[in-house]
Parts: sequence; structure tokens; C-alpha cells
Amino acid sequence: MMRVAILTVSDKGSRGEREDKSGAAIREIVEGMGGRVAAYEIVPDERPQIESALRRMAQNADLVLTTGGTGIAPRDVTPEATRAVIQKELPGITEVMRLKSVEVAPTAMLSRAVAGTLGCALIVNLPGSPKAVRECLSFIKPAIPHALELLRGEGGECGRTP
Repeated sequence: MMRVAILTVSDKGSRGEREDKSGAAIREIVEGMGGRVAAYEIVPDERPQIESALRRMAQNADLVLTTGGTGIAPRDVTPEATRAVIQKELPGITEVMRLKSVEVAPTAMLSRAVAGTLGCALIVNLPGSPKAVRECLSFIKPAIPHALELLRGEGGECGRTP
């Protein structure tokens, strides 16, 4: 069973001022894929907190999905935090999300989402809206099982990050 961690990046959400509908959408999709949510957290748009949460979550999850903080606003730093912790970037994942999303919403070209690996975990940045989360996950869902198989050791040992 795929273990998934959900990290919502939102100043208002972390203060309890906004309901996390995007995190709930991710949970619904993950459970529909037969996955189990192993961890869930909301952090503010602060790089050190995002980086710390990503490192911690990647130790106990196969897939870490973030939502929020991928745009161009001054406080949007999720891509920078993700790049700071990943070992291998997987640009194809986010290229597909942007390419297909722009057909639905032209502003999707402003997304700076990142995807990559940390130890045996796949980390993917998703947009901050429930609608965009659903769309983007539908675009990349077919590749996730194979990516996780490869990270579990097909072709070599893969150790957890301490």
C-alpha cells in the first residue's frame, strides 16, 4: 500500500484562518488510488519549515504531495524549499502538469512547481486550489506507481534518509 504524506503550505491555513480544501482533495484522490495518508501537516510559507517538513515526511512516506506556494507571489517559496531537499529533480512530472493545465487555465503557465526524489520518496508540488490539485493529479497519476517501484529499489538499493 502506498504511504502518502500531505503538506499544505499556507500562511492562513497554518493559523487556522482558512479551511484546507486542497489537502482534503489530495486525501480523497490518494485514498481512491488505494493509498494511505501516513502524515498530514499545514505549515506557513516559510522555507525552513517547509524544508524540515519535507525531510521528515520523506522518511516515512513513499509519496509526499505538497499543495500551495508554487506561484510567483513574494511568499511563494515551496519550489525553492523542495529544490533544497531533493536529490534528483524530475522535471517531466511538472512539465506535464503545466502543459496540460494551461489548456484548462492559461494562468497555469505561472506555476513553478517542482518534483523530485528524496531517499525512497517521490515529492511533488501541486497547486493551491482543489480544482487544480484534482486536475494535476489526474495528469500524473499513471506514472506514480512506476516511479515508486523504481524508488523502492528496482535496479539497486535505496536507503531511507536519516
